Amino acid sequence: MKLILREDVENLGKGGDLVDVKPGYGRNYLLPRGLAVAANPKNVKELEHQKAVAAAKAAKLKASAQAVAKRLSETPVTLKRKVGEQDKLYGSVTALDVAEALAARGVQLDRRSIVLDEPIKTVGEFEVPVKLHSEVAGKVKVTVEAEAE
Repeated sequence: MKLILREDVENLGKGGDLVDVKPGYGRNYLLPRGLAVAANPKNVKELEHQKAVAAAKAAKLKASAQAVAKRLSETPVTLKRKVGEQDKLYGSVTALDVAEALAARGVQLDRRSIVLDEPIKTVGEFEVPVKLHSEVAGKVKVTVEAEAE
């Protein structure tokens, strides 16, 4: 029995896959639970159309992520913080601080997309990676300076 999976099914396949299963498994488990639909010509054609639409959407998202990555590389960020002995910061610079500084410069990013393993606690220049898409990562240049007292 040929079926098209609507959702991921463990040990069988991912959503959108065309699978061949035993008739009892398909008729008694997959179809009643809405996990699959029959692989008739209409459903196969609809599946191909949905895959094409999804591929176009994914390409568009990737292109926009690449544009944002280019903009990030051209947008350096400077943050001023109070400094103690040996150029150590009082407090730290976190992903939220970087996101707010980027928002002030016109680049809206979710703070969770900024990959900062640990907060910045010293003065200097840092390359902070930003995960924009599953295949696209950007970098933003962050400069931490001492605040004039």
